[in-house]
Amino acid sequence: MSKIVEEVMSANAAYVADFGDKGALPMPPGRHFAILTCMDARLDPAKYAGLAEGDAHVIRNAGGRASDDAIRSLVISYKLLGTREWFVIHHTDCGMETFNNEIMADLLAGSLRTASVDETGWHDSNAGGGTTDGAFVEWLTIGDQAKSVLADVQRIRNSSMVPGDIPIYGYIYDCKTGKLIEVPEATEAGRAE
Repeated sequence: MSKIVEEVMSANAAYVADFGDKGALPMPPGRHFAILTCMDARLDPAKYAGLAEGDAHVIRNAGGRASDDAIRSLVISYKLLGTREWFVIHHTDCGMETFNNEIMADLLAGSLRTASVDETGWHDSNAGGGTTDGAFVEWLTIGDQAKSVLADVQRIRNSSMVPGDIPIYGYIYDCKTGKLIEVPEATEAGRAE
């Protein structure tokens, strides 16, 4: 067993010991909202949004982007579980700002090993063989945080599966301060009808 597995299992045992009545939490989120945000380990939506278990749905992916799968999750969140408000929250210093589709395709073509980055950019070991399949993926990279929040809110708002009465708010989480900063154009684009 790896050290990480041991640490996770030990933490889980401590969590179970204090689990209490959490097994009785209902499936729908108690505060009736959902957050779409990045998978970055520096972001803790429970802390920055004041969540307890059972409060809200948190959907995470690289960049917090409104991918087809993220929209699928949001639609399930409202259609089956009753959320009534949504947040799109990107963040400063996001790794999705450090590459583009071509760079990722080139890195994957070089090898499947973890790449490295320095002041000159991304580098691959070119060890072990790669794949050209990365050239056919839209990696949803980010060139400008405010513009990407706006684009994601617009994409969600324009989905035929999303009713117009769900407000969608756009924010950027500041990794240096922990503050949520509204993107007013995104919140306006996500305004409920």
